[in-house]
Amino acid sequence: MRTKSAHLGVLAIATITVLSGCSDAGAADPGGTGLPEEIRLGYFPNLTHAPALVAEAEGLYDEHLNGVDLRTQTFSAGPEAIEALFSGAIDMTVIGPNPTINGFTQSQGKALKVLAGVASGGAGLVVRPGIDSAEDLKGATLATPQLGNTQDVALRTWLEGEGLTADTEGGGDVSIKPQENSAALQSFVAGDIDGAWVPEPWLTRLIEEGGGKLLVDEGELWPDGRFVVANLIVRTEFLEEHPDTVQAVLEGHLDALEFMEEDPEGARKVFNDKIEEVTGQRVEDEYLDAAWENVEFTYDPLPETLVTGADHAVSVGLLEKVELEGLYTLDPLNTVLENRGLTGVKEP
Repeated sequence: MRTKSAHLGVLAIATITVLSGCSDAGAADPGGTGLPEEIRLGYFPNLTHAPALVAEAEGLYDEHLNGVDLRTQTFSAGPEAIEALFSGAIDMTVIGPNPTINGFTQSQGKALKVLAGVASGGAGLVVRPGIDSAEDLKGATLATPQLGNTQDVALRTWLEGEGLTADTEGGGDVSIKPQENSAALQSFVAGDIDGAWVPEPWLTRLIEEGGGKLLVDEGELWPDGRFVVANLIVRTEFLEEHPDTVQAVLEGHLDALEFMEEDPEGARKVFNDKIEEVTGQRVEDEYLDAAWENVEFTYDPLPETLVTGADHAVSVGLLEKVELEGLYTLDPLNTVLENRGLTGVKEP
């Protein structure tokens, strides 16, 4: 096992003084019900979720869990992960901002909390040759991972800004067809769809394997190019009962981010091995190298961009106006950062 340094170097730029208060992850949870027998963690086989795949594959969570059994489950899009969280089938998950918002509002702010950031960027619209502008998309069929997921909201928001309609039933100027990312790649190669708004590594794969071209880089739609594409969330009840176990997962999360920064080549191999284990397919190394450069891996949850994303979802009719106060619980993350000599992140 690698020796881990005490710092994350130049990962995300944090913003204010550290908050503190949680105890070490190895002790029984004070005020809780003691260490659980297991913790169930969800993630997607996407590059934007890479820290979770790397942490599991390298045993980085296990190093801090004090014997608590880690069980993982994969999902293809955020809404199904939220359903699993609601049902108690999972305790924590890496997930995009829009399903997070939906889950928080559906439960009247009771079911979940955002603990940390995971990734920024690495998403956009890839289309077939011959489509050179928004105007060329009239009559086109485009895919997103799932209705209401982060990429789906991003596509609908962009289309609305370009004066194009797309309803939730697949009608309008542009037909949006929900498909898992792997299915969207197959459909694109077969010519059944004209493009897809997807996260990495699928964005690069549609370009390289499907002969597509990037029409919209989502990063260019944000003022400084940074926008949250994946956060780490927890079931509120699990956090209240097992705060130290949650903090242990955060320790493993930061270890993974550190490894990915210090040894990107080694981290890419670990990620690709894990992707192959989960999906049965590897990403071509040259494609993965290109995709990796399009994503910023960060513990900063970039809350201002999540709020903007919520406004986008309201604008395209997928969400009622929402109150997001109480969505973030960043004390556990800030405690871990403080222990590593790093600056904490701001509660929004």
